[in-house]
Amino acid sequence: MATRRTRTPGPGRGRGLRLAGVLIAVSGVAVLGVAPAGSSGQPTAHAPVRPSRLVAGMTLEERLSFVQGRWDDPRQQVIGESGYIPGVARLGIPPLRMSDGPAGTRAAPDSTAMPVPVALASSFDDDLARQYGRVLGRDGRARGLDVVLAPMVNTIRVPYAGRDFESYSEDPLVNSRMVGQEVRGIQDEGLIATTKHFAANNQETDRQTINANVGEQALHEVELSGFEAAVQAGTGSVMCSYNKVNGTHSCGNDTLLTSVLREQWGFRGWVMSDWSATHAPTDILRGLDQDMPGPPLGPDYFGAPLKAAIQNGSIPVTALDRSVTRILGVMERFGLLRCASAEGPVPGCSLPARPRFDAAASNAVAQRVAEDGAVLLRNKGDALPLTGDAARDIALVGTPAVVPVIGGRGSSSVNPTSVAVPRDEIVERAGRGAQVSYHPGVDTVGTVIPGSALSGGAVDHTGDGALPTRSYDQTRTLTAPEDGDYLLSIRSTVSNRTLTVDGRQVASGNSYRNDTLTGTSARVHLTAGTHEIGVKVQGYQEGSKLSVQLTWTPPQAARADLASAVSAAKKARTAVVFVYDEQTEGADRTTLALPHGQDALVSAVAKANRNTIVVLNTGGAVTMPWLSSVKSVLDMHYPGQRGGAATARLLFGDATPGGRLTQTFPLDDAHTIVSGLPRRYPGVDGQEEYSEGVLVGHRWYDRQKVKTLFPFGYGLSYTTFAYSDLKVVPRPGGLEVGFRVRNTGDRAGQEVPQVYLGPSPGVRNAEQPVRKLAGYQKVRLRPGESRRVTITVSERQLQYWDSSVHRWVTGAGVRDVRVGSSSQDLPLHRKVDPSR
Repeated sequence: MATRRTRTPGPGRGRGLRLAGVLIAVSGVAVLGVAPAGSSGQPTAHAPVRPSRLVAGMTLEERLSFVQGRWDDPRQQVIGESGYIPGVARLGIPPLRMSDGPAGTRAAPDSTAMPVPVALASSFDDDLARQYGRVLGRDGRARGLDVVLAPMVNTIRVPYAGRDFESYSEDPLVNSRMVGQEVRGIQDEGLIATTKHFAANNQETDRQTINANVGEQALHEVELSGFEAAVQAGTGSVMCSYNKVNGTHSCGNDTLLTSVLREQWGFRGWVMSDWSATHAPTDILRGLDQDMPGPPLGPDYFGAPLKAAIQNGSIPVTALDRSVTRILGVMERFGLLRCASAEGPVPGCSLPARPRFDAAASNAVAQRVAEDGAVLLRNKGDALPLTGDAARDIALVGTPAVVPVIGGRGSSSVNPTSVAVPRDEIVERAGRGAQVSYHPGVDTVGTVIPGSALSGGAVDHTGDGALPTRSYDQTRTLTAPEDGDYLLSIRSTVSNRTLTVDGRQVASGNSYRNDTLTGTSARVHLTAGTHEIGVKVQGYQEGSKLSVQLTWTPPQAARADLASAVSAAKKARTAVVFVYDEQTEGADRTTLALPHGQDALVSAVAKANRNTIVVLNTGGAVTMPWLSSVKSVLDMHYPGQRGGAATARLLFGDATPGGRLTQTFPLDDAHTIVSGLPRRYPGVDGQEEYSEGVLVGHRWYDRQKVKTLFPFGYGLSYTTFAYSDLKVVPRPGGLEVGFRVRNTGDRAGQEVPQVYLGPSPGVRNAEQPVRKLAGYQKVRLRPGESRRVTITVSERQLQYWDSSVHRWVTGAGVRDVRVGSSSQDLPLHRKVDPSR
């Protein structure tokens, strides 16, 4: 028997009312669609009209309105849509309204800010992924939306990538299982899912111009596997990406959009562009169906230029009709054409009823995801959960304790319906008589720079002083009182923003929060004296007011904050330090280190208090130079609006961390898959080489035998588990892997047994990893409970992509099967020939 001591530390757009549904076949897969007319009291005399008949009855201008997105909807600010198409009222075809949404529908006035997708994937729970999707579906429908621009299924390839938090994993199997269930959940509720970004959008640096050179095997086995799973789940739409793939822009890439997506996978939905990712009207000939968002935010490609090309015969009108028919075909699936006919709107007909916004149900799922996706990375001496005196005398350190970091930045940012603040939740849970203090340690919010230090007076346009314009662009003279590091921050509502110091850009970012100030910060070393500070903020919404602040934490204040935190930590029984990073769409990180001197903060607090707990609010892998000096590390990711409540429950043991890492945490910046390889990342002369082939993430670390901080699949619990009695049996179409897992501790817990498969011998025309994840299952066990677990390894996991014949081929011969709790902890082992 192999025993796993899980307490031992290791070394980067639910429930509730649902539309009535029927099962329909889409690409050979059963998916839940919306009931046809007549199933919910609608008139039954009208037979559903075929999309082709509707297209035949449209004018050219009406057809063009389906393929060229718009941004001029008067309801845009009311419901928070990211773009729309107007429909055809005279035929009874309704508008189609779209919302960003990987971490919750970005609707107005607010919606449920969910834990980010990487937190969901860390749960390794398929059922939870479907519930997560249902929250997005129900929230979006309730807020008046029809399409959500989610899920995002791009592979976490580069640990610095700014949108890693919006993705699921470095592993293709995890990506495939998560996206399939989330798509089903979204569409269970009648909202159309848009799976993105197709394909190889694995970095933000130069994302609109970079050419991703990817071998055919790696493309199919790694990056495309999640998209294929989404198509099998019935995703209504696919969004093509900004970048080029093997020399051709994704949104005009006939190989991707036609050969792979439609001919190989049988996709029957429509392809929309990422916002302003279309390059020519002729992209409609290569598989693109819809150019988003259209004027005034983007160029006009599928409007007037496409119309002219059709009229002069250079593009056949049949190409336009095909795209419009695809869009209408999905609308028909979701019940949105039940009132449409070629003769006009059906009398007495109404569209599917929208559900009410169910905040309680959505919050319940959000909190469960935050708890079950939380990863306990270290727990020396069982410091967690907090009990006894350690639970009643706590010094909280770090601004995220009072200014929650609930999500990343960019189009996945959500206006939350409410936010649970960690300090408030911890104070309530600690109970009457407990001592819970708070100290920022590193004040990343800061104070408004006073007029005495800034020419032209303080920049504080908030409240009644909010600006009536969409933009703010000024350069001021800042007088620094001393040499040192200054934390400078632009804080604003909905906007793009950049900060320059002496002509050099030091920070950029964006905010999609309508009524909440959020910040873009930079830690800058200034000499005493004057410096030119440039503040540029560009709002999105015409007619809305713009709030802007320029804040700082000068060196003297920073020293005082650190001293106060260290003093409080020294006096308390327990110190809990909240730290965070700042991942965002549009920019990659430059280092895996925590920003704003937070590593030094953790080290100082840990030196003052031997019982220091660190809570990570980070979007991906970070380095931890202080790891050996702290007792526990709890990775909460970006935990959504219920993250504060989930954190408190986990710290006090009311819930058990249920997550496992879906990405490898490198030892440091010198030990990553891209270290010292600029052609691999960020690219050279616009060319990015995926020279690692299929060896992405943990596969690369295994092959190169590179030491990690924490391996893929790793995570501790408040209990321990033992594995035994492995049996591997070949079955038609795969393997049946059975074994026993026992909870050997005194608390209930969740384990994620993982099955890894070795290479097929004799393969010469394809690369194979040393081992790859071939199956997993979430298991919940009571103290002392033992359970027989059976995991099916599918035929696809026994196959490799043979680029010489352009198809999947099943590997032959004896394969190595290993079972355990992470990619580096695999105590059970058998060899088997799947063909026997």
